[in-house]
Amino acid sequence: MEQPALHIKRKARRRWRDASLGSIPGAQSCVRPVDRGVLVALALLLMAGLLILFSASYYVYQEQGNAFQKIFQQLFGIGVGSALMFVLSRIDYRIWRRNWIVAGMLLLSVGLLVLVLIPGIGRIMNGSRRWIVVAGVSFQPGEFAKFAVVLFLASALSSMGHNILRFFRGIIPLMIVPGIFFLLILEQPNLSTAMSILIVAVIMIFIAGAKFFHLGILTVMGAGVGYFYAFSEEYRARRMTSFLDPFKYMSDEGYQLSQSLIAFGSGGLFGMGLGQGRQKMAYLPYPESDFIFAVVGEDFGLIGCIVIVALYLAFIFAGMRIALNCQDKFGTLLASGITLMIGIQAFLNMGVVIGILPTTGLPLPFFSAGGTSIMIFMAAIGILLNISRSCDVVV
Repeated sequence: MEQPALHIKRKARRRWRDASLGSIPGAQSCVRPVDRGVLVALALLLMAGLLILFSASYYVYQEQGNAFQKIFQQLFGIGVGSALMFVLSRIDYRIWRRNWIVAGMLLLSVGLLVLVLIPGIGRIMNGSRRWIVVAGVSFQPGEFAKFAVVLFLASALSSMGHNILRFFRGIIPLMIVPGIFFLLILEQPNLSTAMSILIVAVIMIFIAGAKFFHLGILTVMGAGVGYFYAFSEEYRARRMTSFLDPFKYMSDEGYQLSQSLIAFGSGGLFGMGLGQGRQKMAYLPYPESDFIFAVVGEDFGLIGCIVIVALYLAFIFAGMRIALNCQDKFGTLLASGITLMIGIQAFLNMGVVIGILPTTGLPLPFFSAGGTSIMIFMAAIGILLNISRSCDVVV
């Protein structure tokens, strides 16, 4: 008698799950376990991030009376982010395709990006107005906006059909939304975040099936806009060119990069040991945020840097595997967009810190101090995990 009763309960649960999906096109129930590769890579990145953040922040904050301040803040962010990740991993990802959700995310992002530009609301730090402070907690609207654009592109691209092959009637109208976000974020100014949005947008359009010629035109147009912006003001031009020879500008724009390169040189092959690096003590500005990868290089050397890069590559591989295995176009694009946004941000940060890209402010995912930032990353990964649960569904 117990078996039929159990069968009835399971059927009832399936009916409730299918009903909860509402009118989402092609939605079906799925109970596959989440992708372990993403979870393992994420767990290792978070543990390594806490270790490096401890090394980067201990000395400075010990002198201020609370050596573990950044660690506690990061642990709080990881805790909230873990809860968000768990909840979102249980919500069918196709719900995010609904027009009112996509529009709501975009409007909220635009509202926050406008608010941060208003004097008295947006907080200025290092010459940029990127933060909104609520109840003592700082929040970067640009971090939220990146994933809102990814959601919009995944939804729009999955519905375009053959219009993806058209430039003026397909791709150009689609790029209006990323273009608006690009311009709003440039006003902060935050070129690195703005560029990451455009880079991910172009790659997602490529994944959706656009022509190489059209992508080439977009790339040239984006490079032209970036060049004009970078060299339209003298201070930005100096910052863009100082990375070519940072020691020449060591007393000004090249100071932070020079100290970063000294840190890598001091670390050598195997590093000086955890917490033994000297640059973070009095020379390298903000070692716990944008230039935290330099702490990896000094404490753990080239070998440590290779390990961290390998962890990011493992995460990207696992995320793109989810995208490739998903037979729903929206799921494929959303998974690839989330994975690419995290991976490209990590690449841009590392490129800046080792001196192959112009110096701009962009945090290293899962390493740089920032509780709200890590919450958003982990929430996005929760959606990615739900896609991995559904990637055997044919729609």
